[in-house]
Amino acid sequence: MDMKKRIHLELRNRTPSDVRELVLDNCRSVEGKIEGLTAEFVNLEFLSLINVGLISVSNLPKLAKLKKLELSDNRISGGLDVLAEKLPNLTHLNLSGNKLKDISTLEPLKKLENLKSLDLFNCEVTNLNDYRESVFKLLPQLTYLDGYDMEDREASDSDGEVDGDGVDDDEDEEGEEEEDEDGEEEDFDEEDDDEEDEEEVEGEEDDEEVSGEDEDEEFGQDGEVEDEDEDEDEDDEEAETGKGEKRKRDPEDEDDDEDDEEDD
Repeated sequence: MDMKKRIHLELRNRTPSDVRELVLDNCRSVEGKIEGLTAEFVNLEFLSLINVGLISVSNLPKLAKLKKLELSDNRISGGLDVLAEKLPNLTHLNLSGNKLKDISTLEPLKKLENLKSLDLFNCEVTNLNDYRESVFKLLPQLTYLDGYDMEDREASDSDGEVDGDGVDDDEDEEGEEEEDEDGEEEDFDEEDDDEEDEEEVEGEEDDEEVSGEDEDEEFGQDGEVEDEDEDEDEDDEEAETGKGEKRKRDPEDEDDDEDDEEDD
């Protein structure tokens, strides 16, 4: 599909001024140039032209609000001065996989005062000695080159996205809601566990009280049995004592009988 038809399809019954993002990846350019894109896209902030066979960006219209431009996997070898003229507020530029060989071809980008991120992956220029130092020196306004700053710190996701803050905020809010729900469920679980522990403790205490009462009853029964045994022992002793007294009285009774006979 050629670039003109692709742009028509992407509009989807909208006017060019309503479009903020336009993705034309993998369509066909005409003679290696941009075709069908006009200055009517006054509110365009993101434009992607990946792998469309571009040789030159000379036909690029003036897009004052454009912030991010994707031009990777094309055949661009120079002519970057057009970018500075037509895209004054550009902050992110991806030229990975193009035919850029010399640092000097990047010099026109000095005029892009708001440029923060530049990607040159798979370009021949990246094979030069002191490539990173040279680019940062040439473009002092640059923060990230090939995804890393001068201190080799990786760029954050927010630095590489246009209008990404709103999406991230929504995702964060959803994540917080999920965490809150999980937290509430955990609290309920903990309360249930506490109630179960209390019930178990109460059950153990009840068991101890019951076992204590059983022991008291057993002890009481044993005591009563011992008391009965003691009473029986006392009765036996009294009986034996009575017998002894009878035995002692018998000889005396005999003597009395003898005395009575003598008197007679």
